[in-house]
Amino acid sequence: MNKNPANFVPLTPISFLHRTADVYGQHTSVIYENRTYTWAESRERCTRIASSLNNLGVIPGDTVSVLAFNTPEMFESHFSIPMAGAVLNTINIRLDAGTIAHILEDSKAKILFVDRELYKLASEALSISSTNPKVVLINDEFAESKPEVTEETIGYESLVENGDPSFKWQRPNDEWQPLSLNYTSGTTGTPKGVVYHHRGSYLMSMGTVIGWELTNHPVYLYSVPMFHCNGWGHAWTIAAVAGTVVCLRTFSPEKVFNLLEVHNVTHFGGAPIMLNMLSNAPKEIQKTFDREIKVMTAGAPPPAKVLESMISLGFNVMHVYGLTETYGHILQAAPQKSWLDEMPAELAKLSSRQGVRFPMTEDVSVIDQETGEHVPPDGETIGEIVIRCNTCMMGYFNNPKATEEAFADDWFHSGDLAVIHNDGYIQIKDRLKDIIISGGENISSVEIENVLYQHPSVGEAAVVAMSDETWGEVPCAFVELKSGQLASEEELINFCKKNMAKFKRPKKVVFGPLPKTATGKIQKHELRDSVKNIGET
Repeated sequence: MNKNPANFVPLTPISFLHRTADVYGQHTSVIYENRTYTWAESRERCTRIASSLNNLGVIPGDTVSVLAFNTPEMFESHFSIPMAGAVLNTINIRLDAGTIAHILEDSKAKILFVDRELYKLASEALSISSTNPKVVLINDEFAESKPEVTEETIGYESLVENGDPSFKWQRPNDEWQPLSLNYTSGTTGTPKGVVYHHRGSYLMSMGTVIGWELTNHPVYLYSVPMFHCNGWGHAWTIAAVAGTVVCLRTFSPEKVFNLLEVHNVTHFGGAPIMLNMLSNAPKEIQKTFDREIKVMTAGAPPPAKVLESMISLGFNVMHVYGLTETYGHILQAAPQKSWLDEMPAELAKLSSRQGVRFPMTEDVSVIDQETGEHVPPDGETIGEIVIRCNTCMMGYFNNPKATEEAFADDWFHSGDLAVIHNDGYIQIKDRLKDIIISGGENISSVEIENVLYQHPSVGEAAVVAMSDETWGEVPCAFVELKSGQLASEEELINFCKKNMAKFKRPKKVVFGPLPKTATGKIQKHELRDSVKNIGET
């Protein structure tokens, strides 16, 4: 028995758009400020754009890069570019011009879509890049700045107007064919290109539908940057369930609360820093809701205190875990009925764990780095999270050495250190490089951060290792206080001493804003650089 066109069709998430446009064509697909589209309109726009890309010389396998905010154009790019047979490359909008130039060169971008507000940044990157892609301008009227553009720039809407609505989209011949190319955040060096295939993104969408218990027609606020792991794949997921995407160009607590109310949003996602901003927003801005709003959060382990605050506002928060290399989330803190009997603080603690595998995830284990054996589920023995699933990257683009290292011993090695509790739930203790070894004792920076977040004056906290003549290295805390709040270094150190083992307390506290990536991750490498200048205590 062999595969044939009747019994085998390569999986691709692009098929979700066509099915939904056929079945729910008049249902609203996208809302953005004063613009609204139906699924039938979204499909036609994407088809026309794919046709125009082919007319511009894009052929299957070419890379088309996008430097844009969460607007309808960015959403459409997740369909139109693959429909042209090309590889979608969304670029972090907060990167510097030099890094963007590296990405354009490494990916050999044929076309660059760029938002008007980011045109100056893109021009600087192109001026130092050896590549010369055609530039397509997204001329959003809500751009904060509108720099002058050259005559050679192509208008995005002209791709829609001039495209063929009957264009036959390029279904992949092989479901393991590249769909998108995402670059790691580059917080510790030159970003690496991570290649996703059509099969993985299809299965990621299906796993999210089951794991997040999505029903038809959810209203999803797209607060996760779509340049980050393709926005966790939610563009394709929402297409699968014929939902409505509410685009959010820039994040602000007031804007988010208003959109949640005006559009009856049912779901949204975001990094813990976003939840922190919502939970710490002024009371006159905050809104509570009678209906359930489901929230997916991922990133650094979210402080239990932040989850407790979100629960108090009426949000149902589910923490998930993943990496760029795993298409986003592959673990979820799946709630258990027994948790409902717990007090809010304990419920938040349970919910802040990284959890158990998503339905599309085959195996996630915690192994001893030296022996390769699985660690016991005692909540104490630390090992590395390793992964096997169809939503693991194909590999690092143009980097076979790094790919081989990442897939050593037939596992994908995350670099995250964790324990397994007796209920089977995984909990991260640190990144490999973030464990602080003080006097031979391992200290988790995450554990100290969680204690600091319990202090009423602390808005954000990050802990890194600081050299110490006696102990080798000791914890140094960087703290950003809540607006209008005061706390001294001595007060916070004593607070930690009272709430954890004495030897784990930070030996120094530095106050001020914390450096972050566009996705809300605190840039610990910058803190490590700055701590070198503090001196030994």
